[in-house]
Amino acid sequence: MSPTSKPRVHWVSPLPNAQTDIAHYTRRILPELAEATDLTLWTDAPDWDRELYNFAPVRRLDSDRVTPRDFAMAGRVDGKPGQGPEAVFVNIGNAWPFHAGFLRMIQRLPSIVVLHDMAIQECLFDAMERGFFSRDTYEAEMARWHGQAGLDGVHAVYNGEMSEGDLAHRFAGFELTLRHAVSVLTHTPVARDAVAATQTVPTYLLDLPFCPSAQPPEVIRSGIGPMRLVQFGYTGPNRRLQNVFEALAPLVGEVDFHLDVMGKLWDPAYLRQRAEELGIGRHVTFHGFVEEEFLDEKLKAAHLVFNLRNPTMGEASGSQMRIWNAMAPSVVTDLGWYADLPDDTVFKIDPDHELPALHALIRQLAADPAAGRKIATAGRARLEERHGPARYAAAVAEVAGRFSGDAAAALNAKVMRSV
Repeated sequence: MSPTSKPRVHWVSPLPNAQTDIAHYTRRILPELAEATDLTLWTDAPDWDRELYNFAPVRRLDSDRVTPRDFAMAGRVDGKPGQGPEAVFVNIGNAWPFHAGFLRMIQRLPSIVVLHDMAIQECLFDAMERGFFSRDTYEAEMARWHGQAGLDGVHAVYNGEMSEGDLAHRFAGFELTLRHAVSVLTHTPVARDAVAATQTVPTYLLDLPFCPSAQPPEVIRSGIGPMRLVQFGYTGPNRRLQNVFEALAPLVGEVDFHLDVMGKLWDPAYLRQRAEELGIGRHVTFHGFVEEEFLDEKLKAAHLVFNLRNPTMGEASGSQMRIWNAMAPSVVTDLGWYADLPDDTVFKIDPDHELPALHALIRQLAADPAAGRKIATAGRARLEERHGPARYAAAVAEVAGRFSGDAAAALNAKVMRSV
């Protein structure tokens, strides 16, 4: 590859308007990625936002029939494949509607895996239940990676003796993406180290990208009225919303607060009932799914945003990027990726002392709002310094340029591991 040529990249991903943050992630990096590479987008969804054509051609992917030649021929006006390698990046997350087809494809084709989530057991079981992933392939890979203990865990889930989530904490599942992987791109040290420990593929760590607003927002947090609290995103039990309710309940009458909850909830009826039972119903507004502009305005006004994760499997947080962009202070659980964040960019709480730590933090911010402003300012600075799309796209181009060498290294490692 000459110094001026661009690596040819095939980017397999959920695309807007799919309701998954990985589609938003791809859109965030798209202008810079198209500038840094010779880019083609691929998706197995039936439709996509036509605005994407402003940046790169989009191709419909048949996950079960696509071949390396199909990638090589895509977009070739002369009808001939290119001379260099076709670097295929496949984004893997934990939601079966968006990733089951991609998981099937990488069982047979070489690719660079962009690993957004280490714990994909629930995705795999959901896909198998619906006939979108082979149970035979799954069991064979679990046995290959984890032996009889892995198969025993699988059968315990089949028999209702263990949940998919519990299995994921023993065997995360990401190993099933490595069968033909050329290399793996990760966003957290935890994921990078876990993949590297398999000694099968070259592994890269890139900071999760986000396109910050051109200028830091004008902060509109009022010193008058209730303390504005926010929780948002795809909220499952590990996001600790019910625990936030329990932390807030004893503060009624001591701290004037209002909590805005936005996004998809794992059990809306239960959470509404729980808020009423704890006596904080009138202090909580459930908005459901909201437009991004509305969310950003709520974040700009927030005195504190809850971004807790327990358990966590080491995934990076797109939500944290959005919080920093809005220059809002946030509180995170001192686990996984969050534990590695600089202490001056987020408030961290010990998961073993969650409720008293939340009580103390809310009281602290109610008495001294300046502490939140310092955290918010430092978070915004880190976003601009480490998470820009141009930096990310340049790193993707570099990984693509190493495709041939990484493919040889991965093949050699897998041969050695099988001996």
